[in-house]
Amino acid sequence: MTAAIYYHPEAYTTSGPKLMGRNAAGESFLRGFLTHSQSKEFWAQVQNMDHAKHFAQTVQSFARTEPVKAVDKNSMPALAEVGMVYYPGPGIGEHAFHRALAGAAGVAGKSTNPHTAWSLCGITHTTSSAGAMDALANLITAPVQPWDAVICTSTAVKNNVERLLQAQVNYLQERLGVSKLSLPLLPVIPLGIHTQDFVFSDLQKSSARQAIGADNNTMVVLFMGRLSFHAKAHPLAMYQALQKASQSTKLQGQKVVLVECGWHANEFIDKAYQEAAKLACPDVRVITLDGRKTSDRETAWAGADVFCSLSDNIQETFGIVPIEAMAAGLPVVVSDWDGYKDTVRHEIDGFRIATTMPAAGMAADLAYRHALEIDNYDMYCGHTCSLIAVDIEAAALAFEKLFVSKELRESMGAEGRTRAQQVYDWRVIIAQYEGLWAEQQRLRMEAQKASRPVNYDKVNLLNTALWPARLDPFYAFGSYSTFTFSDNDLIGLVHSDVNLTLSLMNTYSNLKMINYATYVLPPIDLANRIIMVVSSQPLTVEKLLNQFNTENKQQINRHLYWLIKYGVLKIVR
Repeated sequence: MTAAIYYHPEAYTTSGPKLMGRNAAGESFLRGFLTHSQSKEFWAQVQNMDHAKHFAQTVQSFARTEPVKAVDKNSMPALAEVGMVYYPGPGIGEHAFHRALAGAAGVAGKSTNPHTAWSLCGITHTTSSAGAMDALANLITAPVQPWDAVICTSTAVKNNVERLLQAQVNYLQERLGVSKLSLPLLPVIPLGIHTQDFVFSDLQKSSARQAIGADNNTMVVLFMGRLSFHAKAHPLAMYQALQKASQSTKLQGQKVVLVECGWHANEFIDKAYQEAAKLACPDVRVITLDGRKTSDRETAWAGADVFCSLSDNIQETFGIVPIEAMAAGLPVVVSDWDGYKDTVRHEIDGFRIATTMPAAGMAADLAYRHALEIDNYDMYCGHTCSLIAVDIEAAALAFEKLFVSKELRESMGAEGRTRAQQVYDWRVIIAQYEGLWAEQQRLRMEAQKASRPVNYDKVNLLNTALWPARLDPFYAFGSYSTFTFSDNDLIGLVHSDVNLTLSLMNTYSNLKMINYATYVLPPIDLANRIIMVVSSQPLTVEKLLNQFNTENKQQINRHLYWLIKYGVLKIVR
């Protein structure tokens, strides 16, 4: 079973002017597909025939000699011959309308349902942007069928997609009384990697460490990816955890180097990273490499001892870099977040560090501001991630365990490499794609024979929303974090010295990478009052909130997450 690839060159290359995760994923998929597909011919659906020529040249560059066929808008009914279209995004609704029209033209005079002309297969990347949420919500009203599919790259993002779809269903049932629904399949298939790209010789490793300036008494920790504190992974938890680990008496003089291999969008962000690292991890040498350069990426992967990614952002859905690190034989320290929950086995391949986020209902204002474009998408992501915390102490302990034990680093690295090769290599993933497409074809053939759509049992979720495509992010992404506060959780100070705590609170709140999110910052006087309430002993959340009679307790509850995120308060276990 094969598919016509919906092909635009920009979607399948990392050499464009703006490198995003979807470009890297598209380029990697196409390479995997053309390397491992069992297809006897290759198809492309294109916007113009210049793109068809580019696709044919790409196929030939992989030494594939099978026929190449292309379909544009003028010949769209020909897609019925291949029976499947793969679209590199979640928005297959528009393409379902196109199929209805082209399918009807193709079956004119026949007693065949035009919706069964071919199947559609999309895939999720980020699902938090307005465009992605609208595309998913539109699947309910577009003529998408049970033989169509949107691949979810992780179980967490599948839960998010199901919540959004159910909210749209509830909205339409209440407003219009709709009773007949046709939903696509939502299979979970991870992204793949080319595991052989991450195998390095001893000479490459030695040269990389020499380039980094790391001797045998140096632990090199690597972060790989876009260096964006508001839309990728806020680095402060990583900085604080590395500083804490570097001060451990068990390290016996070991030095710690952090390599951040990525790119800053602008000078402001670059300086914000430098400022925060200087303050939060003064004993850790921080090196920045350009992640857009192949040579710098190879130096980073080959020279590292440990990989770290403490993602805390709702724009993430899968996260490719931990499995790249596993393929490189590196133990990983990652947040217990979104797709990382699927890929990294805690205490086997590395460590998953607990995360916490506010409960559903505490960010309706953030959804409102995003919906009305008071906040742009970057600020929406920045506001939400400002309230999502990673357990800094647990991260520090994980680093310490790895730093002091070469045996642990090697055993976790070996486990991760085996897992990456057996589960996430494109050789394995492309076979899953082709298996899905075969199942979609089976469902479509059954529907053609019956001349009616196949029934699909909808997911029974109860959430409703005024605008289903703009859910409270802490409801929509509620499965991403490890847990949410309960009233009985104890909240205390990280540092027993209350004056030091107040000083740190003032210092951190002035960091550029923190105070940019002014809207969600607790007022300094209120933050100081919260600190003083728990200065003598930890209190349960309920008792702490009861100390504030006149203020909005839900807002104060949300401030607690902010204070925990930046290492001022902690959950006392």
